Amino acid sequence: MKTPFAITLALLLATPAFADWDDTLAAARGQTVYWNAWGGDARTNAFIDWVGTHTEERYGVKVEQVKLTDTAEAVTRVLSEKSAGRMTDGTVDLLWVNGPNFLAMKTQGLLHPPFVADLPNARYLDLGPDSPASVDFTVPTEGMESPWRLAKFVFTYDSARIDTPPATMADFVEWTAANPGRMTHPDPSNFMGATFLKQALIELAPDMAALQSEVNDDAYEAATAPLWAWYDAIKPNLWRGGETFPENESVQQQLLNDGEVDIAMSFDPASAASAIMQGLLPETVRVYTPEAGSIGNISFVAIPFNAAHSEGAQVVANFLIDPETQAHMQNIDVLGSFSVLDPAKLDAAAQARFEALPSNPALPELADLGPTLLEPHASWMTKLTQDWTRRYAQ
Repeated sequence: MKTPFAITLALLLATPAFADWDDTLAAARGQTVYWNAWGGDARTNAFIDWVGTHTEERYGVKVEQVKLTDTAEAVTRVLSEKSAGRMTDGTVDLLWVNGPNFLAMKTQGLLHPPFVADLPNARYLDLGPDSPASVDFTVPTEGMESPWRLAKFVFTYDSARIDTPPATMADFVEWTAANPGRMTHPDPSNFMGATFLKQALIELAPDMAALQSEVNDDAYEAATAPLWAWYDAIKPNLWRGGETFPENESVQQQLLNDGEVDIAMSFDPASAASAIMQGLLPETVRVYTPEAGSIGNISFVAIPFNAAHSEGAQVVANFLIDPETQAHMQNIDVLGSFSVLDPAKLDAAAQARFEALPSNPALPELADLGPTLLEPHASWMTKLTQDWTRRYAQ
């Protein structure tokens, strides 16, 4: 005679979700997942290698990272395959994607049908309609992206050279005038430079709510007028007179390390602590956010509509949100990226694993990062960077 527990377990295992996942695991075994991901950070690349080692050991799923300099490269490839009629056996299995690139893929039908709710580890996520795990730059993910790491815009500065960094974006006008050449930002063609402009836009715009809707000409002109006046004021006092800009945040970090500038920026609150541990920044570097808060979002992975190994991609996406994986990722000795899991959904053992993680003087607590400001609609980023190029790079 079966016990009530055995009957309950049998019923659970008979549900379509569990049965489908067993089928997914079986189909995934032996697959190699080609994960297209930005390759500009050595520790992220090492973490992806670690993921592949463990998914191969546990599930027989290999991971090959296709290192991108720009996510749009992979999006263009998927679009080209669709245009050529390649509806199956695509070359991209999993893609680290956000914002405008996700919007473009969703709009053009380049994404795998919703899959996140079917991942067993999705039970650790807050998937409410307004949760950051369900919205990407104001665009509902509708289960077509799975979260894997938390991102938040921060400034890094050398406390040996600066006592009090600018508390607001508006304060950069006075600070750069008093410290000419000691600050710059990555070129806005890079997402970090674009994020710097968006942070200023959010703080300076007369109506922040307007940024949450798709951009139109009238709203754009009203919202950006204070931004361009602000930028015109700081540009002459930027590094090299604002006539040239570092290619990306890694180059800007090197400028901070070399003492050419005093302030840099990142979309990873743990990046400074990580760089110090690697000898890439002085031990006096610290992290802060503007007093009103800073832009934050979640990094997602998506599966293209024609992925050759979609089952393996789902296995990798599920592994990424395993509490053990998330705690390993958040360890500053590994990557230091904050977890996307809902702490209230974790059991005591998982919570203890996070509480035992090491700290670092340059690693802020989550509470120290202040309010999280919503990303503008993805269309604002596209128009903003185009306008910057027209105004300042021609």
